[in-house]
Amino acid sequence: MIAPSPNAPAPARPLLVELTSIVDPLEVGGLFPQTQPLEVELGCGDASFLLEYARRNPQTNFIGVERLLGRLQKLDRKGRRLGLQNLRGVRIESAYFLQYLLPAHVAAALHIYFPDPWPKKKHRKNRLINEAFPALARNTLASGGTVYLRTDDLDYFQQMNEVFAAAKEFVRVETPATLAEVVTDFEQFFNAQGIATQRAAFRRRD
Repeated sequence: MIAPSPNAPAPARPLLVELTSIVDPLEVGGLFPQTQPLEVELGCGDASFLLEYARRNPQTNFIGVERLLGRLQKLDRKGRRLGLQNLRGVRIESAYFLQYLLPAHVAAALHIYFPDPWPKKKHRKNRLINEAFPALARNTLASGGTVYLRTDDLDYFQQMNEVFAAAKEFVRVETPATLAEVVTDFEQFFNAQGIATQRAAFRRRD
């Protein structure tokens, strides 16, 4: 069980962001009590990773994006219990959020962990990490911002590496050990079955 942050009072308001528009970029500065670097997890699932990572990094603000309400309600309930004032959740499709709602050059990092692999060849066009993704990521990342990727699917991992290798605006870097040690719910499940995590990280060139 994650221990609450020391002396952290529960946030007075819900952690879920009520979108007033799905065509205008978010006013990110108004979402958090403190102005701090922002990191975003696209497809945060039950928020097991994001809750722990936000607890360990109170000097950073975090947004978890997820389309399933039940999962975001867990983020809201557990995050308030832990007193995490640096965490918010947005209910919407990840690709749409990245393209239309996240302001330009606002994020220090994007986290995409165990996205739907769409294993059938005819469905691969639905993968979040595709040829268009690096350009979208670069537009939302601040200078030196990083995309962190994890998957259990070797075919998808190959595609991830290929699309970023072709994107000259990114350079491959190592995933910090302090980040790698914070695992997701899917990661725990796969690792328990002996399935290794495939990781990659790509930093935006200035």
